[in-house]
Amino acid sequence: MAARLAAGWTPSPLHAFVLKVHSRCDLACDYCYMYRARDGSWRDQPRVMAPGVVERTAERIAEHLDAHGLTEAGVVLHGGEPLLMGDAALAAAARTLRAAAGDRVRLHLSVQTNGVRLTERRLDLLAEHGIQVGVSVDGGRAAHDRHRRGADGRGSHARVAAALRLLTDGPHRALFNGLLCTVDLRNDPVRTYEALLAHRPPSVDFLLPLGNWDAPPPGLGRARGPATPYADWLWAVFERWYATPEPSTRVRILDDLMALLLGATPDTEGLGLSPVRYAVVETDGSLAQDDTLRTAYHGATRTGLDVHRHDFDALVRHPGIAARQWGAEGLCAECRACPLHPVCGAGHYATRYRHDTGFANPSVYCADLAALVRRVRGRLASDLAPVTAARPPTPEAA
Repeated sequence: MAARLAAGWTPSPLHAFVLKVHSRCDLACDYCYMYRARDGSWRDQPRVMAPGVVERTAERIAEHLDAHGLTEAGVVLHGGEPLLMGDAALAAAARTLRAAAGDRVRLHLSVQTNGVRLTERRLDLLAEHGIQVGVSVDGGRAAHDRHRRGADGRGSHARVAAALRLLTDGPHRALFNGLLCTVDLRNDPVRTYEALLAHRPPSVDFLLPLGNWDAPPPGLGRARGPATPYADWLWAVFERWYATPEPSTRVRILDDLMALLLGATPDTEGLGLSPVRYAVVETDGSLAQDDTLRTAYHGATRTGLDVHRHDFDALVRHPGIAARQWGAEGLCAECRACPLHPVCGAGHYATRYRHDTGFANPSVYCADLAALVRRVRGRLASDLAPVTAARPPTPEAA
């Protein structure tokens, strides 16, 4: 397929960059794709991204943006736990990235953190450098502490909740980027959603557990039956969200699903066919595929490229990255034949993996995605029917 598409495919430039500034974590979450998956290459990575690697990465980002005439981009400081890199290194990284980008580029810096190291002093530092904050939290105390614990087994909810109060109730609320929540079927969906809303987040992103056909997510066996537990869970959230939307909170998966059904093209990986336009840089400067691919097999993220010897255009041309920019042509035949594929996009790439066919499969969540798409489409059609019926006919129709 690569050879067939090479002549007609035009790469889409990158506009988001994930920097793995620290390769270790201060929690031991039992579902973590970084440390509990099949790829253990994190052990070979330096703990912290060295200043020289940050500088070279910043230069490569600026080079890429300039080459493609882009004046806006996002950089996520990620991990592991990015706040483990220390305040001085964090501030230096922010200065280096902004200096390399220059005044012509609007650079959106953010950290994605588990929250346990957010303090008033650290929020002051993040504010000083204009760094937005995303926090991972799985709902109320019981839901969160079931998975998100320290190595000593102690839950982290109390510490995360205290950090969120500092972030949301103090002078630094403008830094709040949103919440990430991994779906657990054992948690009541509406109660989970409302626990997240209590923090007044600007956005909530519900993440499906990163299973695949070889290692199915909880509740889905290798032989899929008619049940769609994840669609049921998200549908319950949809009904609560759709009936009484919170005007200040975006629920990304639901917003994006509705946008796709109404003909828009939101820029999201888990749904739709928009080209993937982000890069991952490991602590040693290696250019990697999305690190969620660690759930597939050892070495799945490796490209053989690094910021010292290669630019980001080389990464975009890598077959593993290019395949995720091909839209429908990058999907398996079964998905291309399905009328829902423009909306579901075959699901998250990592969830398509099977050892004998690689990623050329529907998502392990195929049945759930199809059920959710059909339910939301039905609700929209029902609600829009009176509007469509009341619309005066066009001259052509008349």
